[in-house]
Amino acid sequence: MENNRLYSPKYIKEILSKYGFKFSKSLGQNFLIDGNIVRKIAEKADITDEDCVLEIGPGIGTLTEELALRAKKVLAIELDKDLLPILDETLGKYNNVEIVHGDVLKVDLEKLIEEKLDNKPVKVVANLPYYVTTPIITKLMESDLNLDSIVVMVQKEVAERMEAKPGGKDYGSLSVFVNFYSLPEIVINVPKTVFMPQPKIDSAVIKLNIKKDLPDVDKDKFFQIVKAAFSKRRKTLLNALSTYGFNIDKKTIKETLEKLNIKPEIRAENLSVEDFIKISKSLPPLDI
Repeated sequence: MENNRLYSPKYIKEILSKYGFKFSKSLGQNFLIDGNIVRKIAEKADITDEDCVLEIGPGIGTLTEELALRAKKVLAIELDKDLLPILDETLGKYNNVEIVHGDVLKVDLEKLIEEKLDNKPVKVVANLPYYVTTPIITKLMESDLNLDSIVVMVQKEVAERMEAKPGGKDYGSLSVFVNFYSLPEIVINVPKTVFMPQPKIDSAVIKLNIKKDLPDVDKDKFFQIVKAAFSKRRKTLLNALSTYGFNIDKKTIKETLEKLNIKPEIRAENLSVEDFIKISKSLPPLDI
């Protein structure tokens, strides 16, 4: 049975040879060839026969197959048209899989999920191309989607930045963004050896459990302040905010921080999401 599964290196080579497929560096294509990792991803995503799954970049269907064996329905978005005939063959026997040709960054996800998954709660599971990890995560978080969780394979250092807590060297604006919308946890560390072709760096699978109730704050203002605070990491919070271009004078910013018991000389990497929320709610409206 194992030899017939899509993660068999022998089978992958045969199917790619049959269709004359060439890996695209520009699309960041690296296919999983380790059954243990494939199964672990599906397990960590807690996929059951009641779940609707959105997969991004199915490749030849290695992970898609495992998801199909567990889920109610899998909707997979694939950008590379050369993979479509391969996916027709590799996943043809699964009647709960639907492949959509398109760019996830351009597709209307709200409309697609409404049409294909009846707007039911969705679990996102994907082996993401490294070069578009952050834009895809950003779109998923900011879209009005009924998401339960996001479980994605990403570059290890990006996963560490997403999971990072205040005070650590990896903590930055991406950490604040991800922690605003979700509770992140690295669930699997993945060596580069389990991919074809083999990338130069190791990966990690991170699970983002989506928060059902987001903080009651002006999101645009909140993220402008976060961006400003981290724009010059070596500067104090007071200097970073007062030189960013906001229409608020330094004295007002200093007084606001002191009222919140936040030291003006603190640096952004030592502030929690809750700290940024308090600052956002307390500062006057931004005009930049």
